[in-house]
Amino acid sequence: MAGIVSCLMAVFCWNIRMAKKSSSKSTGSLHQQFSGQLVHPVERSASRAMLHAVGFKTEDFDKNQIGIASTWSMVTPCNMHIDKLAVDACRGVDANGGKGIIFNTITISDGISMGTEGMKYSLVSREVIADSIETVVGCEMLDGVVAIGGCDKNMPGCIMAIARLNRPAVFVYGGTIRPGCHKGKNVDIVSVFEAVGAHANGRIDRNELSAIEQCAIPGAGSCGGMYTANTMASAIEALGMSLPNSSAQDAVSDDKKKDCYEAGVAVLSLIKQGIRPLDIMTKKAFENAITVVMALGGSTNSVLHLLAMAHACKVKLSIDDFTRIGKRTPVLADLKPSGRFLVSELVAIGGLTPLMKLLLDAGLLHGDCLTVTGKTVAENLKNVKPYPAGQEIIRPLSNPIKKDGHLVVLYGNLAPKGGVAKISGHEGLRFEGKAKVYNSEPLAMDAILNGKIKKGDVIVIRYEGPKGGPGMREMLSPTSAIMGLGLGNDVALITDGRFSGGTHGFVVGHITPEAHVGGPIALIKNGDKIVIDAESRQINVVVSAAELKKRAKAWKQPKPNYTRGVLAKYAYLANSASEGATTDANLKL
Repeated sequence: MAGIVSCLMAVFCWNIRMAKKSSSKSTGSLHQQFSGQLVHPVERSASRAMLHAVGFKTEDFDKNQIGIASTWSMVTPCNMHIDKLAVDACRGVDANGGKGIIFNTITISDGISMGTEGMKYSLVSREVIADSIETVVGCEMLDGVVAIGGCDKNMPGCIMAIARLNRPAVFVYGGTIRPGCHKGKNVDIVSVFEAVGAHANGRIDRNELSAIEQCAIPGAGSCGGMYTANTMASAIEALGMSLPNSSAQDAVSDDKKKDCYEAGVAVLSLIKQGIRPLDIMTKKAFENAITVVMALGGSTNSVLHLLAMAHACKVKLSIDDFTRIGKRTPVLADLKPSGRFLVSELVAIGGLTPLMKLLLDAGLLHGDCLTVTGKTVAENLKNVKPYPAGQEIIRPLSNPIKKDGHLVVLYGNLAPKGGVAKISGHEGLRFEGKAKVYNSEPLAMDAILNGKIKKGDVIVIRYEGPKGGPGMREMLSPTSAIMGLGLGNDVALITDGRFSGGTHGFVVGHITPEAHVGGPIALIKNGDKIVIDAESRQINVVVSAAELKKRAKAWKQPKPNYTRGVLAKYAYLANSASEGATTDANLKL
């Protein structure tokens, strides 16, 4: 009996000691601000018991608990390696005085579901990812986060959760894929989509198409051009939420393993210094992110995602900020889809940091913005060396690919609340043509592949917006088919949906208000003349105001495509694409 009493007294004293630690106020650091409440008080014995079962030792209860949010999944090559990267991040935490806890969230594959009904879940997954990370970290009272994302929606989803939680955090990019090779030339996923169009036009046979599809994706990593994944990784690094060059490393590399380990170290340092994400993700930091996206010739999806991320940070960002920053920022990167090179080739010459140093030295970045290193942008870039002489991937400021930004926000009677065009410099600045109207992406795709699109046409794909689709599908299949058919310079495409980062050509997306809520894009008829002018930043249908008013009066909202489940919930909650298409902006609380 005496032994039992002694044991109970020892446990009681240990609990009192832990409770005192928990209740003491920290000075400067955020040590166990959240986990201390969960594991120190006497009454938390059951919590400690369960944590012992998942590998905690007694001494671990005195450590900061760091959630390692892994987006691992075998549904896509973008994320198939992230389980191992999560272990590297956890090692970094554990070896430096913290306790890492790995957990998973979902991912989906845009590339696999592109052009199908399944693609409607893509943008929705961004919200699910953000909600799920917030849920786990909040419920388990973790002190910090290392989030590792690989595909398009993982990245903004991770950042949105990090912003809502506002606990010390570092984002790690899973890394870019290495290129495939076909007949001595680099190929990637967009090569396959364009090959489909070439096959439809009789330019290649089925055997050639099969050969391309079998070699285009050689292993793990995100799509290899400056498509949405690489764009968002670069934007997040410029935002200050990743370690230097995290956005420009091959997925399968020692550098990426080291990046993950050091992220685990960095999050503990942020806790010690008392630095939170909202200290880093300021309006000026978002301006840095936009500047880097413009210089890289990045994806139109960056507009949508940066607006959503800023909303989570309570930062006032609008589509007009992209216009303002674009006017002073040149396009310098000759990267796919509009250019010649892949991101793996940018990695080989030094990655993103030399470009950021070039922009900083030109006065185009805010050097005083704080980052997850605990240092400013300027301090991080102080000793960065320039790109090697003779490289052609990043142009000098004196010889840009385009003297101002490629992401052009258009207004007009077709887009009273804005639309986003990607004008890289190859498409021209103006397009006039007659409308060919389709009320869904599959209807448009059938028309393209069956030869119904001619030179001078403006393809209109509508009822694909956040509410109308729902889910705002990407139009990579139609735009790639157009390229494959050899019509890239001869037709335009506009939509209230969005585009893949792999899209190029004369295209305008995110047209708002969307068709489902009665936006003017719902009122276009076949044969209407449409004028897109990137210089005046206008998109108009040449129809009188009186005629548009008459058509609007006759228009009736279609029934929703989904009335149950996640797509129905998203359609009900989502706000406009011009505001980020988020699900928590219109809550009336």
